[in-house]
Amino acid sequence: MKFIAKAALGVVLAASMTGCHIYKKYETPTSTELTRQYAEALSQQPDSTAFGNLDWRRVFTDPVLVSLIDRALISNTNLRNAQLNVEAAQAQLLGAKLAYLPSVALAPNGAGAKYAQAPFNWTYTIPAQVSWEIDIFGKLLNGKRSAQAQLMQTEAYAQAVRSQIISAVATTYYSLLAVNEQLEISRHTSQLWAETVRSMQDLFEAGRTNQPAVTQARANYYSILASITDLETSVVQLNNTMSLLLNEMPQTWTLGREVALEVPEFASKGVPMSVLAARPDVAAAEQSLAVAYYATNSARAAFYPGLNITANGGFTNLLGSMIKNPGDWFIQLAGSLTAPLFSRGRNIAGLKAAKAQQQAALNSFEYTLLSAASEVSNALTAYEKCKAKVALLDKQVENLESTVRDTEDLFKYSTGAVDYLNVLTAQQGLLQAQISRISTAHNANLAVINLYQSMGGGR
Repeated sequence: MKFIAKAALGVVLAASMTGCHIYKKYETPTSTELTRQYAEALSQQPDSTAFGNLDWRRVFTDPVLVSLIDRALISNTNLRNAQLNVEAAQAQLLGAKLAYLPSVALAPNGAGAKYAQAPFNWTYTIPAQVSWEIDIFGKLLNGKRSAQAQLMQTEAYAQAVRSQIISAVATTYYSLLAVNEQLEISRHTSQLWAETVRSMQDLFEAGRTNQPAVTQARANYYSILASITDLETSVVQLNNTMSLLLNEMPQTWTLGREVALEVPEFASKGVPMSVLAARPDVAAAEQSLAVAYYATNSARAAFYPGLNITANGGFTNLLGSMIKNPGDWFIQLAGSLTAPLFSRGRNIAGLKAAKAQQQAALNSFEYTLLSAASEVSNALTAYEKCKAKVALLDKQVENLESTVRDTEDLFKYSTGAVDYLNVLTAQQGLLQAQISRISTAHNANLAVINLYQSMGGGR
């Protein structure tokens, strides 16, 4: 035992000079400008007023939508599975912590033997074995730290799923509102166009227009009826999507009144790194890097020996070559120091692979940061441009409504002033502008939802 202790001490001193990196805790890398900015953002106090840090109920205020989101957060299958993954990671972390404790095993055994005319001789042993691995070279330490990083990764992933569910329900809800509004306008327009067909038929019978005008008007009427069937299909599909999000059987969901979503005013040139640091997917990517870092440490630790102390004790009647009844107590104490000398290059290959995987995790982490910045920028730009476009489309719709009224009156009451093509063109232009206006306003709402999610919202 003294020899083993001296040998272990010598190896520890050698490791302290050459391999101290195996004990080092993971730190956010600062090797590039991108990661340096990220590390600085993590060190700052989070801004509670930032859009992504707002409670989702302050962003989505429609009571019907709030109720749907609440139901989804309780029953959505993906979110429940993410929470189960967190529980599994917690169990793995507990196991890694308990690895520091000694293991205890009890293995009683007995046997009987008979030779010639001698009676049976029964032997028995009731041993208890205690084995304890001394974590000199950080093998258990890196395992525990890796389990902690995996737990933080699964927690970040669960938060990302929660954010996705909130955004998906809100997106589906506002999509339903938009399609229903388009459907309402299309049905109303179809009634007007049906009246146009009847008016042209009357004018044709009165000799004031020709058959192609009636035929073209009727074709336009059928075209809008066909588009209504597409919108009705979209309504059914969106209701089914909402049902899946809430883990319900397909049904038609009750909607509230559409409320335009707004982004709080904030001045920013570019995308602040503090916004990206708040995103759960970014946090998950960094924890994936931490797991790879500890895997590299473990691969380094594999080059160093392992020290195990084993104690055996119990009760037996077998003492050497003698059988004693009743038995007696015994105790044994042993220590082993196992150092890898040659393992067919396995440890070297393992370390190279771990380093490569750590670099890949770093690359993925940096790409996640860049992708997050792009998503925030795209959502903010889409919101600003859609708001500006809606204002312009409002004016277009207003002018086209006046154009349709004037053109229809001129066609009906002023012979030769305009022909039927002017009427049909004006009607088609108005419908397209109305649909475009609804679609653009819907895109503005989606941009707000996407911006909220891309800024880490959904807490």
